[in-house]
Amino acid sequence: MEEELKCPVCGSLFREPIILPCSHNVCLPCARTIAVQTPESEHAAGGGGGDHADKLSLHSETDSGYGSYTPSLKSPNGVRVLPLVPAPPGAAAAPRGAGPASSSLTCPQCHRSASLDQRGLRGFQRNRLLEAIVQRYQQGRAAAAAKCQLCDRSPPEPAAVLCEQCEVLYCAACQLRCHPARGPFAKHRLAPPPAHPGAPGGGGDGAGKGAGGGRKLPTCAEHDLENYSMYCVSCRSPVCYQCLEEGKHNKHDVKALGAMWKQHKAQLSQALNGVSDKAKEAKEFLVQLKNLLQQIQENGLDYEACLVAQCDALVDALTRQKAKLLTKVTKEREHKLKVVWDQINHCTLKLRQSTGLMEYCLEVIKENDPSGFLQISDALIKRVQVSQEQWVKGALEPKVSAEFDLTLDSEPLLQSIHQLDFIQMKCRVPPVPLLQLEKCCTRNNSVTLAWRMPPLSHNPVEGYILELDDGDGGQFREVYVGKETLCTIDGLHFNSTYNARVKAFNSSGIGPYSKTVILQTSDVAWFTFDPSSAHRDIVLSNDNQTATCNSYDDRVVLGTAAFSKGVHYWELHVDRYDNHPDPAFGIARINVVKDMMLGKDDKAWAMYVDNNRSWFMHCNSHTNRTEGGVSKGATVGVLLDLNKHNLTFYINGQQQGPPAFENIEGVFMPALSLNRNVQVTLHTGLEVPQSVKQPKLPNN
Repeated sequence: MEEELKCPVCGSLFREPIILPCSHNVCLPCARTIAVQTPESEHAAGGGGGDHADKLSLHSETDSGYGSYTPSLKSPNGVRVLPLVPAPPGAAAAPRGAGPASSSLTCPQCHRSASLDQRGLRGFQRNRLLEAIVQRYQQGRAAAAAKCQLCDRSPPEPAAVLCEQCEVLYCAACQLRCHPARGPFAKHRLAPPPAHPGAPGGGGDGAGKGAGGGRKLPTCAEHDLENYSMYCVSCRSPVCYQCLEEGKHNKHDVKALGAMWKQHKAQLSQALNGVSDKAKEAKEFLVQLKNLLQQIQENGLDYEACLVAQCDALVDALTRQKAKLLTKVTKEREHKLKVVWDQINHCTLKLRQSTGLMEYCLEVIKENDPSGFLQISDALIKRVQVSQEQWVKGALEPKVSAEFDLTLDSEPLLQSIHQLDFIQMKCRVPPVPLLQLEKCCTRNNSVTLAWRMPPLSHNPVEGYILELDDGDGGQFREVYVGKETLCTIDGLHFNSTYNARVKAFNSSGIGPYSKTVILQTSDVAWFTFDPSSAHRDIVLSNDNQTATCNSYDDRVVLGTAAFSKGVHYWELHVDRYDNHPDPAFGIARINVVKDMMLGKDDKAWAMYVDNNRSWFMHCNSHTNRTEGGVSKGATVGVLLDLNKHNLTFYINGQQQGPPAFENIEGVFMPALSLNRNVQVTLHTGLEVPQSVKQPKLPNN
């Protein structure tokens, strides 16, 4: 709240705040600082002091006295202010406390200017409410800051009492220890800590208090002896009785001050309720953001750990591959070394043999015995030739090269490492939607499903696909595709179990399915007469459960339910039956003709009845006349068995003949035709009759 109590010019708590025409506040001393003289070029030539003030009143851009503002200097609070400019020669001196003659005042917050009249700054109302709030705030802050003056603790304890004789502040412990209530101290007077430092008793200077201790009633700024008693709605300011009599408010819309006070308080309270709700939402949002901070921190650590693990796995894989490659290099090196060593050993052996043969042959040549030489010369010549042939071409060339014919192709891997990056979230399909089970429900033969995306899911969603099976464990089929997260499917089978699931999709593809939710439709049908499809002569009442007609001709009305599967039973109670009319009860398709008796066309199957007999009718064919009619108070039951594909009627619980119609298939709606002599009430949600009376046989 402290920021609301600071002047926008000086940055300190308000001192003698005044209300500017723009509803902002400023200290009176600061107002003197920012009040400026209108430039001379904006005045008419030759104008005096009074003319100068009059022209100032006309200088504003609007009738409210607001104008543009171009700041120049800066105040300690960062708000630009304009310096004082001397009044033009010949201008009358302004009263003490008012701004300079012929001057204007610019709001430091909204930069709108307002001209000063002859009263100067006194022409602006004093904000007494703000002044009182600032005073209470200062007192509370000073009381909270009062500390014990004898405490040896750091920081000192808050002061509990002030001894007016000693003029010392004590905390509770120091009072018992240093200022006991006995001896010389027994006569000392202990008071609460002061609200203002240096002011014993905490009473302050008593400003704004009357003799009885209550707040002094404010007096009119123009009539010092009059208290405010009324409120001028036109000027939006409190006025006194004398202002109404002789002032400018005598023709304005004026209301009682107390009533307007209560009205504006109520308006402010109502507005505060909205702000309070928003503040509550903001607090919850801050909690959400703080939780988000924690989640981000935790997820960040998790992702860092995951990244380190993934990189370590890559390093481990590279290390293992390096070991494999090093093994290959080692094997190649050992192979080459073995080949070279084998060649060295082989060559050394041959060289030693050749050298020995050479030395032996040289010794033989040195001998002078011709016969002895010739005896062995042929053998020696052959041995030398064989030895020479062993040094064939390539025998003195290395079998392997010193170079390793192994080239590691690391460029693709290095390129992959350089391109290693995170997959962008926008490139992923949406996550699994969450079904909101508390919002999923069934009503009659319709189901409603609701879902939402997981929290903190940043993958975009372009729409959803809702799928439902056939209620009999069959294949799923799409029943909704769109952006909504709430969907109702009507026209399902009664007493059936449906499985539903939903998935989300975006430009990247279709996400996974949600969990499957199982929904059970109603065992029995609850419905009323349908006013939207009824003939215009039909009159419905009792929440569309009671029907009659304005016409003497028969008119048709349908029910709101449609049946294509299962067994269904409903009853119609005859509330009024005059002049022996022939109402007809049965079923019909949606496009049945509604301006004639039910059953006369091929879209309806009905039993029409008078006070003595009943007949079945379809395509205007009358069959199965049966004794037993209706009267006031009678009950007609209709049993539609779509499992056996037949229709049965009851009057007062007794079956009227055998099943009226066989082999009926399709989608049917409950139907009724009647005229103005009949009124019936529909009863639904009934169990199928377990036992019925023996049917009456039709007359031949």
